[in-house]
Amino acid sequence: MQPPILPKDFIYGIHAIEECLLADQQIDKLWIQQELSQSEAVRALVQQARQRHIPIHKLPLAKLNQITRKNHQGVIAFLSPIRFVNLHQVIQATYERGDVPFVLILDRLTDVRNFGAIARTAETSGVHAIVIPNRTTARIGNDAMKTSSGALGYMPVCREGNLAHTVAFLQNSGLKVVACTEKTDTLMYQHQYQGPTALVIGSEEDGISEEILALVDAKAKIPMFGQIGSLNAAVSAGILMYEVVRQRLQPPANF
Repeated sequence: MQPPILPKDFIYGIHAIEECLLADQQIDKLWIQQELSQSEAVRALVQQARQRHIPIHKLPLAKLNQITRKNHQGVIAFLSPIRFVNLHQVIQATYERGDVPFVLILDRLTDVRNFGAIARTAETSGVHAIVIPNRTTARIGNDAMKTSSGALGYMPVCREGNLAHTVAFLQNSGLKVVACTEKTDTLMYQHQYQGPTALVIGSEEDGISEEILALVDAKAKIPMFGQIGSLNAAVSAGILMYEVVRQRLQPPANF
């Protein structure tokens, strides 16, 4: 069962959400009552949300009433404690500083505790940005911020509409995209990460999607010797991130 959402985590009502958008306040997702999704006022709100790549969910009235019984007018916006950034700008700024880009892509990760733990490790290991899809991902609320021990206040997070397009963009920008997956015989130590690198971590349920696996430059497997067949997503991400750190602390190699 999900923890209760605190009142400060959301706002409701068409006018209040419109003002929130005009003020450029960060919205994690927008809930729309199914029966009202075609009304003129709601459609205008949805259009504004889509322009900002905000995930939109059409749900029955009962679901919205679980959040608040007040006059929400069929719309509830969940606020984000962080400000999402543009991935293109992050990559450009990283190169301009003379840094070697290091990006983490989270494919459909839904556990908020895993997300927070990954963000904490990413911040300490020098990751320049975490990329998430704008749907099917953990909600970045107060719980994620708490689990990250405040790291999300420093870690740039990029919300992308299509991860396949994102992978292509990163590859065209010179990054080697490596998937952390059990669907390979190549161990993580057999790859080089000293150059521009993007690591892909999959969902807790079924790992990285087949679509993304077909696009990556390389696949890396974490060696395991026990009876358990897989690792927690946050643990897997931490192991891979610090292999990147280990290699980058060594003298540069030829790629």
